[in-house]
Amino acid sequence: MISLPTPPNPHAMAVLGLAVFAMLLFTRKNLPLETASFIILISLAVGFELYPFPVDGQALPSIYFFHGFGHEALIAVCALMVAGQGVVRTGALEPVGRGLARLWKISPAASLLITLLIAALISAFINNVPVVVLLLPILISVSIRTKIRASTVLMPMGFATLLGGTCTTIGTSTNLLVVTVASDMGLRRIEMFDFLLPAAVAGAVGIAYLWLVVPRIIPERKLALADSSPRVFIAHLAIPEESSLTGKTLADAIQKVGGGMKVRGVKRGTDNLIMPLPSVVLRAGDQLIIRDTPERLKEIETVLEGALYQDGNLGEPINDDHPLKAEDQQIAEIAVIQGSPLRGKTFSEIGFSGRYGIIILAIHRAGKRLQKGIDSISTVRLQAGDILLVQGPREQIANLKKEKDLLVLDATVDLPYTRKAPLALLIMLAIVVTAALGWMPIAISASCGALAMIVFGCLSWSDATKALSTQVIMIVVASLAMGSALLKTGGADYLAELFLSLSGGATPAVMLSGLMLLMAILTNAVSNNATAVMGTPIAVSIALQMGQPAEPFVLAVLFGANLSFATPMAYKTNLLVMNAGEYTFNDFLRVGIPLVLILWGTLSWLLPNLYGL
Repeated sequence: MISLPTPPNPHAMAVLGLAVFAMLLFTRKNLPLETASFIILISLAVGFELYPFPVDGQALPSIYFFHGFGHEALIAVCALMVAGQGVVRTGALEPVGRGLARLWKISPAASLLITLLIAALISAFINNVPVVVLLLPILISVSIRTKIRASTVLMPMGFATLLGGTCTTIGTSTNLLVVTVASDMGLRRIEMFDFLLPAAVAGAVGIAYLWLVVPRIIPERKLALADSSPRVFIAHLAIPEESSLTGKTLADAIQKVGGGMKVRGVKRGTDNLIMPLPSVVLRAGDQLIIRDTPERLKEIETVLEGALYQDGNLGEPINDDHPLKAEDQQIAEIAVIQGSPLRGKTFSEIGFSGRYGIIILAIHRAGKRLQKGIDSISTVRLQAGDILLVQGPREQIANLKKEKDLLVLDATVDLPYTRKAPLALLIMLAIVVTAALGWMPIAISASCGALAMIVFGCLSWSDATKALSTQVIMIVVASLAMGSALLKTGGADYLAELFLSLSGGATPAVMLSGLMLLMAILTNAVSNNATAVMGTPIAVSIALQMGQPAEPFVLAVLFGANLSFATPMAYKTNLLVMNAGEYTFNDFLRVGIPLVLILWGTLSWLLPNLYGL
């Protein structure tokens, strides 16, 4: 008969209850993760203030739970986010993207493997979100051109970045938290490449599965934006005062562009729509509603000396601040992805031009004609799969790559490979080398690197602040506070005793495997950072009570918390991939659960053998 441990003190029970409550909050879709984290943090502080908990004869200060804001792990995470932004901002990864795009034209099968390997390698040192954002439009464009199902490549790429992030202490914020919390508890500091061997072996097995198996088992998901036919857009061409078309007929305009211009109507004023008869005399301020390819639209704009942009901006002076006045103008095609908050809204409601600093020239809707194509573009309600032809400064178009609401389809308009790119890569390399050789703690080396990125012009302070994620900061601080509360009150020891009691005297190897599986289940249901921070003190306590070395059990928590493959909400890149690839929840279960089990089995064999359990 199983003998359960004696329940701990009331404070520990309250913290355990709060931990369960936290897991419920973290799974709420309508509650921002940062709000849930703040609720937990404040609950701990207020609770320990109202009901003091004695530690060494003195009450534990409630302000103690705010120490996470100055914790080494958070400093390292924030500094690495800024340094990674410098690499992305200078376009240092763009040659990789362009090279992969060219390679896919030669051998899709080999290209998928190389893409997975490169994605994993980069993600071992840089936050995987910009890696996924870089590769998504490239792979979608490739799938459209080569007739490869996008669903067979997008999810494997996203999962490969998660595998790569597991290999080093700086690969994910989860790794940094586990390593730092374990060090705070008195364990030997785990260095950057200390667990590279098991991570690399398991990663190789995982990438083999993603390369050979997943493309055969993933259902086909036809993207709304994957229309391979030449895209034809409906656009408004405004006739300005100085245009030579003023006073000429529509027939003259059509003849001037060599015929073939598809005019669907002439809009005059706010509501007056004139049938496109050849005899219609054009006036200044008229808008020709035309339908053609992007290249042809720009040619018509030039020949007719008109202006292609949404009529919501007509009548407004094109001053020095106007997007069309800037130098280095470009046009690009961007897609509205599934799940974007822009769906169902009009450009007027979004304030598109002011929000993104670019102008909408035209809209393409795959497989159908826009019912309101002859109406104002600004009144068209966006749908998933709509492709927008936009124009604006090169930098503004490049900035669209960072937006989660839209997807840039043409990878050539991304951030250019600037002269600062080699310097950004050198700074990132210096961060890795100094931390790996033990010359500096990662928090110090990453902070130095972030400062160097700013001082040497790889990114501005504005870019640096944009790189910081409130969500990541709050979940890290709340997780550290919860982990500290479990440790101080004895809640972690109680959970360890409970885990040992329920195991029925299992061997250390089985205990380690069970702990890892528990972490894998939790990380796919709640925040991986919260799972890691709360799991680390429990792992240390289990190891001490069993008389075993703590490091393999800590690594079991680290690896388990990184097995975020089974659900789309398990990791933010999963949501990016889900939206872009239009995957369902069941698709993640179908692909992710086998991957979790494969990696869990591999690591359950590797860790005990490597550490002699």
